Amino acid sequence: MAPLAGKNMVVVGVSRGVGRRIVETGVSNGARVLAVARHETSLWQLAQEVPGTEVLALDATDEGAPTNVFNTLRPDILVVCGGAFPPAGPIHKLSWQEFSTNWESDVKIAFLFCRAALSLPLSAGSHVVVISSGAALAGSPNSGGYAGVKRTQIFIANYSQKESDRLGLGLRFTALAPRMMPDTELGKHAVAGYSRYLGISEAAFVKSMESPPKATDVASGVIEVVTNPDRSKGQVFVVSGRGLEAVP
Repeated sequence: MAPLAGKNMVVVGVSRGVGRRIVETGVSNGARVLAVARHETSLWQLAQEVPGTEVLALDATDEGAPTNVFNTLRPDILVVCGGAFPPAGPIHKLSWQEFSTNWESDVKIAFLFCRAALSLPLSAGSHVVVISSGAALAGSPNSGGYAGVKRTQIFIANYSQKESDRLGLGLRFTALAPRMMPDTELGKHAVAGYSRYLGISEAAFVKSMESPPKATDVASGVIEVVTNPDRSKGQVFVVSGRGLEAVP
């Protein structure tokens, strides 16, 4: 039997590489998958290319977004990976609007959906996976507030786990922190920005990276944490080309 057979899986933020790969992996592992993103065109294209995928177009930063999503499909597995492209430039070259871009997207989406999972609540045994970034642990001086945003997403997942435990809800919250992924649009954006910042070629920058993950590695990581009982709740895992590594 497929490992996710009989499970409802919702993936929030499927417009780009990681979200799409998580949808594909969820479907191939037997889940009923609802893909959520802002743009209808990209969603319908995804539904055509990944048969069996259900889609819902909405802005995940809207206050009512979690209610709309959960009314469409109540998830056993909720993956939150939506967000905005960060700026590419050192702090003294950015406006406050550029620096704070990801606070009103990435953080807000994680907050709204984790809050809804607790306040609804989702059924005991449900698992929420927040896709953060390795920048949350290593910093990212050329992308404004991005590293702080991604660290805050980890805090949100951690706080949510504590509340689930305190209230006896039986939910599991996990954060994955992928290192820079040169095979994704976001990763290519970051590679281009950092190669300019350091004054080296993009090829040289990518060559300097140690075991960079691919979007498929993140998707595999999601399946691992939601199916492997040895991956305890409330943890944070770095994702590299070598797989998952728990953060102490």
